[in-house]
Amino acid sequence: MVEYIELHKSFDAPVLAGVNLRVETGETMSVVGHSGTGKSVLLKTTIGLISPDYGDVLIDGKSVFRSPRGVMEQLRRKVGYVFQNAALFDSMTVFENVSQGLPEDELKRMRFREVLRRVATSLEQVNLDPRAVLSKLPSDLSGGMRKRVGVARAIVGRPEILLYDEPVTGLDPVNGAVVHQLIQRLAVDLGVTSIIVTHDIEGALPITDRVAMLDRGRIRFVGTPQQFRDSEDQLVRAFLERDAMIDTPNMLEAV
Repeated sequence: MVEYIELHKSFDAPVLAGVNLRVETGETMSVVGHSGTGKSVLLKTTIGLISPDYGDVLIDGKSVFRSPRGVMEQLRRKVGYVFQNAALFDSMTVFENVSQGLPEDELKRMRFREVLRRVATSLEQVNLDPRAVLSKLPSDLSGGMRKRVGVARAIVGRPEILLYDEPVTGLDPVNGAVVHQLIQRLAVDLGVTSIIVTHDIEGALPITDRVAMLDRGRIRFVGTPQQFRDSEDQLVRAFLERDAMIDTPNMLEAV
């Protein structure tokens, strides 16, 4: 579904230094690593928010950067992006924020009632009551609710791939667990391929099919959560010793 090929990207210094990684259709992949290792930069290359200096990203075998313009636009429409800290527009209502996730050409053709139905359905899928939140501004919502509105905006366009950039940053442990459970449920209910950039090993491993670790701009480890736990790599061990793995009860309905 998604393949990163020899990705290089430098700003003041090299950030990505030859990343090769393949994410299979329907898979949930967590990309982990210390701050500044290029996790978010890697994620942003997936839909062309950042262009690599060298290398390419393929979606369904087609280049995000080298395909004809029409093909690139089709590829990017397959992807929903959940930004760090939700990145909602402060002056827009929840309805207006979520509807921004609809492709512009679709939005122009849709009647208001259809837009409302799509937005309401997306909010329900992230466990928010549309009647209670549609007219609210982001400032009226809790941090966990804003995160879920951000997810609703990402899924309203019915993507095949969901990208999550540090989805639990700034949340308390309870709301963080809610968001992780939501990611897991959406992967099943919507059948999407999910790529999660995170520093939260403790929360991500239970919902992940495979883990990729970035270090110094390269992939240092790829494997299942169990292989990650069993790895003798010193960097992997440091992550696991920092974060004790626990089972989190189902709290999605309670928060």
